[in-house]
Amino acid sequence: MGFLKKVVVQVIPSLLILTLIIFFLVYVAGDPVSVMLPENATAADREVLREALGLNEPFFVQYLHFLSDLLRGDFGMSLQYQQPAIDLVFSRLWATLALSIVAMIIAIVISIPLGIYAAIKRNTFVDVLISGLSIIGKAMPNFWIGIMLILFLAVAIPIFPVSGAATPLHFVLPAFTLGIALAAEMTRLTRASILEVIDQEYVQTARSKGQKESIVIFKHVFLNALIPVITIIGLQFPQLIGGAIVVETVFSWPGVGRLLLSSMGASDMAVIQAIVFVIALITIVVNLLTDLLYRVLDPRIKYN
Repeated sequence: MGFLKKVVVQVIPSLLILTLIIFFLVYVAGDPVSVMLPENATAADREVLREALGLNEPFFVQYLHFLSDLLRGDFGMSLQYQQPAIDLVFSRLWATLALSIVAMIIAIVISIPLGIYAAIKRNTFVDVLISGLSIIGKAMPNFWIGIMLILFLAVAIPIFPVSGAATPLHFVLPAFTLGIALAAEMTRLTRASILEVIDQEYVQTARSKGQKESIVIFKHVFLNALIPVITIIGLQFPQLIGGAIVVETVFSWPGVGRLLLSSMGASDMAVIQAIVFVIALITIVVNLLTDLLYRVLDPRIKYN
């Protein structure tokens, strides 16, 4: 019941505010008629099109029309590709989601073992080394990481393909480019979370009972330190999709990042609206799933 209340109280108003923001940004961005008609179009032609599109209506009347179309999944036609904007976005979305999921898996596989090991070896050379590498990894921009990976693993040593998404090998370079910065952030957070738990009394009690150190670390330390790690995963996944704009450009990845960039260059507002709404919707869904996972990991967590 608490979760349903959370959906009603938080998610629905968030979606309404989101639609209002998207519509307002498009409303103030410029006159779509000037984009749709050639420069030599007459004033009468422009006025006819404005009337047909409902652009002479008051702001909130236009917003209600926009909201009605949105509820039907109608974002309009893409000026650049001459097909429904939402269909175009969904045709590219799966490539971006697949890339983001692979990048997230890479980040988890790298960061959690390193974070745990750094915490166990705290204040040693290993801890300093892992922490230092995490800071460096977080500071490096995605496009620079991508270029370096291309130079070393596609040009100097031609192991992986540079562009496209035809085979699993095509995922390697762009996924690592996206995943390295996230792995750095998650390593630091995992280390900090483990350090908060590792000296608790129940951990010392488990050790005093003669349990294996590996069992103590996993069962009593890691599982109790998992909530902050889940939080950063939930927060960072939508950011991975946003960060894919640069990575998809570098690696010619056929996802929504490149589509958004080309649509912005062509002032294709229908596609821009659809992309922003879909990414925001994914963000809300991921946050809800993260909240549900909290309840699974710790039943004491309640929704207020």
